[in-house]
Amino acid sequence: MPISETWLLPDGVADVLPEQAQVIETLRRNALDFLASRGYQLVYTPFIEYIESLSSLSESNQDLDLATFKVIDQLTGRLLGVRADMTPQVARIDAHVHPVEGVARYCYAGTVLHTKPQGFNTTRAPLQLGAELFGSDSIDADVEMIDVMLSLIETANLVEGVHLDLGHVGLFRSLVKHADLNKTTERRLSDLYQRKALPELAEFTKELKFGSDFYALGRYASDLTALQSNLSAEILQDQAFKQAFNALATTQVEIQARWPNLHIGIDVVELRSYHYHTGLMYAVYAPNRAAPLAQGGRYDGIGEHFGRARPATGFSCDLYALCAGQFQAIEQIVAPKGTDAALLAAIAQVRRNGLSVIQLLGEDDLTSIPNATHQLLNVAGEWKVEKI
Repeated sequence: MPISETWLLPDGVADVLPEQAQVIETLRRNALDFLASRGYQLVYTPFIEYIESLSSLSESNQDLDLATFKVIDQLTGRLLGVRADMTPQVARIDAHVHPVEGVARYCYAGTVLHTKPQGFNTTRAPLQLGAELFGSDSIDADVEMIDVMLSLIETANLVEGVHLDLGHVGLFRSLVKHADLNKTTERRLSDLYQRKALPELAEFTKELKFGSDFYALGRYASDLTALQSNLSAEILQDQAFKQAFNALATTQVEIQARWPNLHIGIDVVELRSYHYHTGLMYAVYAPNRAAPLAQGGRYDGIGEHFGRARPATGFSCDLYALCAGQFQAIEQIVAPKGTDAALLAAIAQVRRNGLSVIQLLGEDDLTSIPNATHQLLNVAGEWKVEKI
């Protein structure tokens, strides 16, 4: 590669410059402080580990498996994976490294790496921040997690105009089981639901057992009242279906009570990561953004791979995406060189006030600090900060 091109980065990878890095770091600190105030304990996980460990999710989520970079460990010859998601690592901690009795709450923030961008105009190296709750299968746990997710979005000053989408994979999954469908038919239905292809769905479900119910699931996916009115009595009495339906309806009511001005949408056939999630699914969207600001759901039993299957729910977000388009001007105060006690005391005091001070070096003057905004001047024997 010519020297002139060595500064170029791979597609989907970018530097973060000071004006935006400051915004992201402030949000990261505030978010972790907020999560700590809600009882979520911070953990750090390794950037790379044996692929068998990371496969606790990828066994049920082929998309995650395809997103994971794999390399050979030069020490052992074993296959390593670069984390594409931190959830399986936190599940490993809960199941094996730090197995506590009762409910455990964890949070994390760190870079993950994807083999390909996971959406339009997204990075391959997101700065993932998230929270996980293990040990409770109660709807209250899902409600708490959604409330925490929305509150965290609020710390980024993005809650105005956002809307929450709720779904539950149990509705489709229980209907498939009740109808005893094969995997091919199940995948076909899932594809039709994802594409919102109602004419195709109507044609395809004509010959299916409980076909009218599968059609109603797609036709009335965003209206629980209409859906309930158009389902057969047999399906409505199915215990698994009833439990999923009630969980979704209850969650909507409880979140609306906590966030009365929030627009909440329902989509019972939103089946992203269908084979990974086991219950409620949730995502927060902002106007004019195709990708969710944050998303999550229930994934009970994730720790089974490590010998301890527990109920679990959680969410994550990309801090880079949350801060997209946000920049912060950096104030830079320049102080003259010197070792005068009063000058050094003034510099120390300004820094204690949370401001950045650069003291000139050698023969430098203000022109050597191109981003200087203020200077420290001696005015009538007193050191003061003056705008340049």
